[in-house]
Amino acid sequence: MSFDRRTRMEQTRDADRARDRRNRVVAIGLSAVVVAGLLGFGSYMLLEKSEAKEKNGESQVQDAKQTEQEKKGLAALPIADEKTWDAAALTRKHVTTGVKYPMKPPVGGDHHPAWLNCDGVVYEKAVPDVNAVHALEHGAVWVTYNEKASGSDVGALASRVRSTPFSLMSPYGDQAGAIMLSAWGKQVTVDGADDVRVARFFAKYVQGAQTPEPGAPCTGGVDG
Repeated sequence: MSFDRRTRMEQTRDADRARDRRNRVVAIGLSAVVVAGLLGFGSYMLLEKSEAKEKNGESQVQDAKQTEQEKKGLAALPIADEKTWDAAALTRKHVTTGVKYPMKPPVGGDHHPAWLNCDGVVYEKAVPDVNAVHALEHGAVWVTYNEKASGSDVGALASRVRSTPFSLMSPYGDQAGAIMLSAWGKQVTVDGADDVRVARFFAKYVQGAQTPEPGAPCTGGVDG
């Protein structure tokens, strides 16, 4: 092989090696750019999510404060035609026999040792008074209705109860009003689900100041 030919071949190999080095450098550079871009994008997304989560948390706290303020505002409003019994005069003995209550539905008095589950429970059938009264002792509001109540009112009140811990609802055939709300020592007959007294009664008496046993549970009892 002539000297010139060897020289050309070496030059070609040198050019190929130089081109391979340049390609590797370019590839490494591009990879670095891509990785940096991904890291930057990931950091941006994490920051965005963190800020969104922080804002969402602040919003939820603000909403909770607003809801609590609204509840206090409603609880401070008067409830027209509300009936009140002396809480001190309502006996609280645990009994396993039937109890004859002076009002229907009852708002207090001796009751069964087992309370009626009242963590937003809607009962389709009538429930025992003696168990329901025990739930009132724990701070529950009891919504009752008879056949005079409209289906739309019953449905709307059931939705409210299901979304409200320490409340329960059941039919009560021989009560005087179509729709009645009861708490320990408190009771009111309302005109319908949209009666302003419904929201006021719930705000004031769901685990309200009238509760004889604050902090007692509304779960772990009996169902109807």
